[in-house]
Amino acid sequence: MKGILGKKVGMTQIFDENGIVIPVTVVEAGPCVVLQKKDLNTDGYEAIQLGFKEKKEHRSNKPELGHAKKANVKPQHFVKEIRGVNLGDFELGGEVKADIFAEGEIVDVTGTSKGKGFAGSIKRHNHARGPMSHGSHYHRGPGSLGAVDPARVFKGHKLPGRMGGDRVTTQNLQVVRVDADKNLLLIKGAIPGPKNSYVVVKSAVKAKTV
Repeated sequence: MKGILGKKVGMTQIFDENGIVIPVTVVEAGPCVVLQKKDLNTDGYEAIQLGFKEKKEHRSNKPELGHAKKANVKPQHFVKEIRGVNLGDFELGGEVKADIFAEGEIVDVTGTSKGKGFAGSIKRHNHARGPMSHGSHYHRGPGSLGAVDPARVFKGHKLPGRMGGDRVTTQNLQVVRVDADKNLLLIKGAIPGPKNSYVVVKSAVKAKTV
């Protein structure tokens, strides 16, 4: 298992050796710093804690400053853990760069989806609408709310509400190109979140041939 933190730069397209266009998402992957190494004896599981993008010290609280000082680095904006790694490959305070991945590898990307605000059931849950003509007085409403006898709406019923802003993982995406000098990963297809949002790129847990 490998993993790195990054920032979604945006989408573009490139051409392969056969001249076929490939839509890609550009991710600024690292450099990340190793803030902590967690092991079975101390924490009950093995993982490394990575930090991405330095944070100004006067904007950090005392726990953040003390935690970063243990690794002899500056506080970080985005901090996440990566499990399933070989702890011996990492040093406290060391750097993790985009070149840990290679072209052709299959990865999972986790981010926070775009917030859409309040949305109706058609947009939020892909419900079908009612007839739009012939005297219909019901067009884009939520539909039946359930049985009459309980006199209440059952838990979990799909209704209008806040949409987006959720943690989303897109699986089995291919790394098309790695720019080690600029710490960029070009990943085939779309990934969750708006531009400049933070993402986690990890080895695919259900890797399949692409």
